[in-house]
Amino acid sequence: MANELNRYLPIPELMAEHPLLEEALRQPDNPGLILLANEEMQRMATIVGSSDVYLMDTSGLTIAANNYQQNDSFVGRNFSFRPYFSEALATGDSAVYFALGLMSGVRGLYFSHPIRGAEGKVLGVIAVKVLVHELESQWHRPASLTEAEMVVLDPSGVSFLASKSRWLYRDFQPDVEMGATVRQRYPDRELAPIQFEPLGRPWGLSEQSSKIRILGDGQKGDYLSVRTDLPRLDWTLQVMVSTQPVVWMRLAFVGGGLAVFFGGLLTWLYLRERYRREAELALRGEQLERSVAERTVDLERSNQKLLEEIQERERTQTELRETQQELIQAAKLAVLGQMSAGLNHEMNQPLTAIQTYARNSRKFLDKGATEMVDANLQEIVSLCDKMSELTRQFKVFARKSEGPPSVVDLCQPIDAALKIIKAQTSSGGVEIHWHRPEQPVLCHGDLIRIEQVMVNLLANAVQAVEDREQPLISIDIKDQVEHWQCVVRDNGSGLPGNSEQIFEPFFTTKSVKQGLGLGLSISRQIVDALGGRLTGHNRTDGPGAEFVLTLKKRETME
Repeated sequence: MANELNRYLPIPELMAEHPLLEEALRQPDNPGLILLANEEMQRMATIVGSSDVYLMDTSGLTIAANNYQQNDSFVGRNFSFRPYFSEALATGDSAVYFALGLMSGVRGLYFSHPIRGAEGKVLGVIAVKVLVHELESQWHRPASLTEAEMVVLDPSGVSFLASKSRWLYRDFQPDVEMGATVRQRYPDRELAPIQFEPLGRPWGLSEQSSKIRILGDGQKGDYLSVRTDLPRLDWTLQVMVSTQPVVWMRLAFVGGGLAVFFGGLLTWLYLRERYRREAELALRGEQLERSVAERTVDLERSNQKLLEEIQERERTQTELRETQQELIQAAKLAVLGQMSAGLNHEMNQPLTAIQTYARNSRKFLDKGATEMVDANLQEIVSLCDKMSELTRQFKVFARKSEGPPSVVDLCQPIDAALKIIKAQTSSGGVEIHWHRPEQPVLCHGDLIRIEQVMVNLLANAVQAVEDREQPLISIDIKDQVEHWQCVVRDNGSGLPGNSEQIFEPFFTTKSVKQGLGLGLSISRQIVDALGGRLTGHNRTDGPGAEFVLTLKKRETME
């Protein structure tokens, strides 16, 4: 509340600096000047949010006011009897006063300040009235003091602000004689005294505190009363807290004390048991450490033996991988050895043709037929390119694969394998249907290793259809959402009853001249290493076998 009052205290002093008010006091008979003063009072009242703003001369006569247009206007009325006027003239400083309005009967706080001329002489007083309910809106009882009541007393002990409406305009100091000035401040108010009985000051409290018992007033109760003076004002704030909750507070204090006592007792018992258990655990810990130390020696020996076994197994696995790679390479070379006859046939024909074209070219050259010589040379170049491509393909197939798997177009290793297979003399009468896709078939793999698998599958298919009147091999690519499938079918005699047995090392149904039974076993190991799958079974739509190579898709080239 004091903060709210301090907000209004400097306002009259600032208003007093307005030059128009000084001119109005010097020329009170100038209607135009007084009208301007009235209008300025209205603007001031609107800006500061006050109820009334009015200007008085040194006699207390109001010459201008913000309510000059109303029937109950202050203009022409004399307020020299009001203390806020006389105190401002006497002290030459601001004054604050509480009273009921003579015209409205509404509670209000009056702030005043003298207006001085250029020579320093007091010419009049400006007053600002602020309604009390605007201050009461800023006055809230603390939520923690639901049993507390508060009143604000003037110097005579009369309450003009109260938390209870029935305690408003009551005399809280009945032993002090009330003068005519107090009656003038509260016209038409009874100002009945509050009947209370002093019960002394409780021990340990300040002199401003006392215990009272309010009598009558429709109720009876004991209160702890505390009075304090408001700063810069001659008012007193009295707070009264009911003592009824004190009994419950005492019981709560006793209960809290008992809870603290038992809590401390339980804590002591807990700590004592904890220390006992910690000592027991420490003893067991020492025993355990001795046992661990004894077992550590045994574990170190066991760990040393285990490390030696692990190193031995790692060496064995390294040798196994190297042997496996050598075995794969040997199988590739064995395939090349089996195909050497076909390669000899494929290479012999172009060589014979080259020899024939060369001899003819010499004869045409002697006769001067250069055009025929040029044609023969072109044929020789074409035959040399064919032999170079054939030997290059066999050289690539014989090379070891290096590096991790990458993105491969599945059509490329199939094309390369077909070139190698067609070079065999045994494949001359075999009809091979390769349904090559128009778009690249990107998969996860290795070009050379997939080519080796395809050569093995096609070579097996060629051997399976050797005794057929119309030998036929087909190669198809199937899209399986996340995988690509390469299906190799033949119309041969088919596989044994247990199709998985054919992937075991050294299992074969062929003669020793046709192989050792390692091709399919090595092929499956290659496909497994690439993250794919190789399966084989007999066809359901006719005679022969069907092998399916499954590899993961790769959408983009890396």
